[in-house]
Amino acid sequence: MEAIILAGGKAERLGDAAGGRPKALVEVGGRPLAAYQVDQLAAAGVERVLVSCAAGQEEVFASALGGLGPEIVTVPEHEPLGRGGGIRLAASARRVDGDVFALNGDELVDVDLAKLIGLHRRRNAAATITVVPLRSPFGVVELDDDSVTGFREAPRLDQWVSCGVYALGEEALARLPERGDHEATTFPELAADGRLHALRHEGIWLTVNTPKDLRVANDFLADNPGWPAGSRA
Repeated sequence: MEAIILAGGKAERLGDAAGGRPKALVEVGGRPLAAYQVDQLAAAGVERVLVSCAAGQEEVFASALGGLGPEIVTVPEHEPLGRGGGIRLAASARRVDGDVFALNGDELVDVDLAKLIGLHRRRNAAATITVVPLRSPFGVVELDDDSVTGFREAPRLDQWVSCGVYALGEEALARLPERGDHEATTFPELAADGRLHALRHEGIWLTVNTPKDLRVANDFLADNPGWPAGSRA
């Protein structure tokens, strides 16, 4: 099986904390973010990883992610195509047709990829997305009429959000936009047709968009050496 890592992010919000690297190669716990993903993909049996990156960054990605097991193939974008366009372009470099994993390259998430692909195939889905529970970024004030009855800090809400880890079949790949975001076009269309399914994930999901996010991710890895199981420290 092959996989696609979306790695075109510029790390603009990270500023100097990015060290001039593309966001997917920002170091967390002494390793590039995307290295953790390559390890997880390798553990799931993936032998070939297609990295969608900006043109001119092919060598830096090949050097940073090579030697982790799977073959690393860089697929450069010569102009920004958006996430959907990036996946579509990278998918054109596959060796074989069939299901493919696709992951955002700037997150730490311990999704069970074997469980994801198993659900995807049992449901005969066009695409299966991983969703995580949404937590409020604010503390919540609990009220009874106009009386305050209590407070809850960053409570879990009823909604779920996509964490950017997918299993995609040929139908979904064929419907991806050449330019633009698949979560604004392809996925709503598949959902309307009853062809989109979801795996609920209750584990770790850490995005790395800001210096604060980077500190949180570094602290987590310091407290959890060897995460995820099988990663190469």
